Amino acid sequence: MTTIFVTSSGTEIGKTYVSALLVRQFRAKGLDARALKPIVSGLDKQSFPESDPAMLLAAMGDDVVYERASAVSRWRFRAPLSPDMAAAREGRDIPLDELVETCVTAARAGSDPLVIEGVGGLMVPLDTRHTVLDWMMTLDGRVPLIPILVVGSYLGTISHTLTALEVMRSHGLTPHGIVVSESVASPVALAETAETIARFAKDIPVETIARGATALTAPDLTRLGC
Repeated sequence: MTTIFVTSSGTEIGKTYVSALLVRQFRAKGLDARALKPIVSGLDKQSFPESDPAMLLAAMGDDVVYERASAVSRWRFRAPLSPDMAAAREGRDIPLDELVETCVTAARAGSDPLVIEGVGGLMVPLDTRHTVLDWMMTLDGRVPLIPILVVGSYLGTISHTLTALEVMRSHGLTPHGIVVSESVASPVALAETAETIARFAKDIPVETIARGATALTAPDLTRLGC
């Protein structure tokens, strides 16, 4: 049973893009890879076609219809806010124990590997007390995780990346790999940014993904899940 958790240094950086690539690459190798993004904000029927759940459903070869969003995302919120804020707007919450149990159940359901995508960045609040980091740590106690850290190539990403990396390392969640996803606008070459990050990441593999890369043209990310 292989459980990969894709987290990030921030939001709108490329977690879903990388998660979908992983699923497609695993499935191309004949593996029954599935994806889960338990929490999603800013989702309604109108926004669904361009949403993260839609992208993950497509990667799994599932029906890309709004009614199937629940197969990927149990906690869905209309407001495009942090999970704690979006949930509060609807008078709801995200119990950490239920969130973890949802992931454990999916991991033990038979699909191998399972790719779990977090929400926002590593320290995004889920409620008044817990963050994505707490989710990862609690889940890792139940199902050993293979963390992958996705970052952008925008100006400032090096500091954000190394900060996230230090936090993860200090909590026993050292990433199996760092994926630098090319940002829309960046004054620095993608390769140069990755080289700098790799110098400080030391023994952690660093991969780069250019914008528009497909499962065939992107590097083989599945080796990060070994």
